[in-house]
Amino acid sequence: MNTRRRTVLQGALALLGAAALAPAARAQSEGVRAIFWGGQARAERTFAVFDLFQKKLGAAPVVSEFMGFNDYWPKVATQTAGGNAPDLIQMDYRYIVEYAKRGALTPLDDYLGSVLDLGDFDADQIEAGRVDGKFYGVSMGAGGFCLQVNASAFERAGLPVPGPSTTYAELAAMVGDFNAANGEMRMLQDGSGNEPALENWLRQRGKALYTPEGELAFDTADAAEWFTLWADLRGKEACVTAEQQAVSTGTIDTSMLVTGRAASGFTGVNELIAYQALVKDRLAVTNMPLAMAGGKGGQYRKPTMMWTLAQTSKVKDEAVKLINFFVRDLEAASLLGLERGIPSSAASREHITAGLTDLERQTLDFFANLGELLGPIPPPPPSAAGEISTSLLGTLSQEIAFGAKSPEDGAAQLVSGAKDILARAG
Repeated sequence: MNTRRRTVLQGALALLGAAALAPAARAQSEGVRAIFWGGQARAERTFAVFDLFQKKLGAAPVVSEFMGFNDYWPKVATQTAGGNAPDLIQMDYRYIVEYAKRGALTPLDDYLGSVLDLGDFDADQIEAGRVDGKFYGVSMGAGGFCLQVNASAFERAGLPVPGPSTTYAELAAMVGDFNAANGEMRMLQDGSGNEPALENWLRQRGKALYTPEGELAFDTADAAEWFTLWADLRGKEACVTAEQQAVSTGTIDTSMLVTGRAASGFTGVNELIAYQALVKDRLAVTNMPLAMAGGKGGQYRKPTMMWTLAQTSKVKDEAVKLINFFVRDLEAASLLGLERGIPSSAASREHITAGLTDLERQTLDFFANLGELLGPIPPPPPSAAGEISTSLLGTLSQEIAFGAKSPEDGAAQLVSGAKDILARAG
């Protein structure tokens, strides 16, 4: 966890969990508290926008903290349960239903058209922030998941860099040449416990993770086929070992791609810039591998992340001003670039386009080049989806990788466990 505080006193109070920073005891002059996940590159851009907000609007300093994705959600859940959630919470599409239905977030409808000006926002990005007809989440950018690849590693082996038509089977067939040229590096991270990878694979096969009603949309046979696919890739040394994958904590710097253990990773397309800053080899982004030749519709455009407003915030008006500044101010757009995805505001998007680097243009052009691989965004997942992804899918995939369970047993437990979790949440 990384915390930025403006004074030593504020830092000490935060570490002690002192009541002075609890929402009920804070005054407007204390400014906005914000929390987000990400690496150092994202943090520096975010801090710069917060500083600009303070300078241009005469606002109080923004108190903020950031951490890796895996550590982030337990922290936010604990703060929310304790009534001490930061005013602004960076929210993922998969969790917005859960937090909205728990009453942890403030609907933003009353701010639209006044403090919050989203008049030139992409319509799909606005709709993605709605839960049960109310607007909760402001998209910071459009993005989606991709296969980020170490292009140099494939080139060293004389192999084509994965592209729009590359299947999992074709990747497996490259193993001999790839491993011979790249030593200990393997072609793939272990994606068996990666929810976006599973979802993409299901969508290509005409299925989904969840139905619009929030029920499980795949069965035991699907899950067994998925786990078996990765068991085969693991056995052929096409992906990293269970021990290696277990080292990754969800941060960029511990990822298999950055540590050099794998030549690819399932990431957000907007993360190319942050990854490239930490890798000497040339990186590139492409679509997820195809489940079969001619697979279609697996990819979709989603908010990379959203700003949401805590229900417990005592500085709601100021916090919404900060959201609006973050997504609409043109100087802020220049500072943020494409690190959080393609800006949802047409004006911000146009403003930054001319100054993009070649690397940034890859991000901008990614969705335009997908063709039939791009499908519609699915409905927001049910409130228990986060638990299914992190606690169930992640755990079972690791147990299978270590040989403690068979793919078939893991699949049966994934489906029955997911149904149990959904039933309890319902």
